[in-house]
Amino acid sequence: MPEIAIMIEGQDGLDWGRWQRLARTVEDSGYAGLFRSDHFTNATGPVQDALELWSSLTWLAENTERIEFGPLVSPVSFRHPVITAWTASTVDNLAGGRLRLGLGAGWQEREHEAHGFELLETDLRFARYEEALEVVTLLLRSKEPVSFDGEFYRLRDALLKPRSPRPGGPPIVIGGNGPRRTLPIAARYADEWNAVFATPERFVELDARLDELLREAGRQPEQVRRTLMTRAVFGRTDADVESKLSGRPAGELRENGIIVGTASEVTEQLGHLDEAGVQRVMLQWLETDDVDGLEAMAESVLS
Repeated sequence: MPEIAIMIEGQDGLDWGRWQRLARTVEDSGYAGLFRSDHFTNATGPVQDALELWSSLTWLAENTERIEFGPLVSPVSFRHPVITAWTASTVDNLAGGRLRLGLGAGWQEREHEAHGFELLETDLRFARYEEALEVVTLLLRSKEPVSFDGEFYRLRDALLKPRSPRPGGPPIVIGGNGPRRTLPIAARYADEWNAVFATPERFVELDARLDELLREAGRQPEQVRRTLMTRAVFGRTDADVESKLSGRPAGELRENGIIVGTASEVTEQLGHLDEAGVQRVMLQWLETDDVDGLEAMAESVLS
């Protein structure tokens, strides 16, 4: 069985009360971690509460003791990599080394347009992303001042303190399934690759390709942790599951990599992911008020 963590969409009405209940439930129920998205709002629909990422993770660092946590993922398109590295180092220091730093290129047009950030066309966006990863890794992994000259970012004898308690700082997580852009970037920069909504069969294919790219980059496959983020639709009974599905066929969702079912069905699907090489599954939990469901899933699946 892979490790099981929970992933929350932070822009889906997440306020302090919900975040605190979720964090305590995840910590107390035995899940491995709690992760969340970093968005101002959803791509469509009404604007809801969306706790700012680093404020929420700072609270988590101080008010939990065991779980790992972090963004899945934080866009460099609206967060400057120097500020992100500084904040991440500080929060990881507070948490005693439990942060995992997920970074992405950015993708959602609505939030960038609304708040005045340049998303850029795809090639430039990924060029900026790679530079940002270079800046973050330099700052987090070097105990000495570092310099960098790029198209988007520059450093001159820069050094960040306080530092993470871990040598090299918090692990860098690269999320996505793209074989042309994302996997090569993961092969160069990632300490953890996080696939998204992949079936076991697809995960095996992507995993093998990442191994090839890692060897080409002069790294060993075991240097990069392999994880997966996918939606969870869990119910105590078949009737509970059906009510959450709202008429959507369970089989169709499973074909798209989504975990659906009662405890025995969820456990079976997680077993297939374990066989495929997934070391941790981040289960996307959209019912943020259903902490009873989180507890029930932990009792029946984690035990």
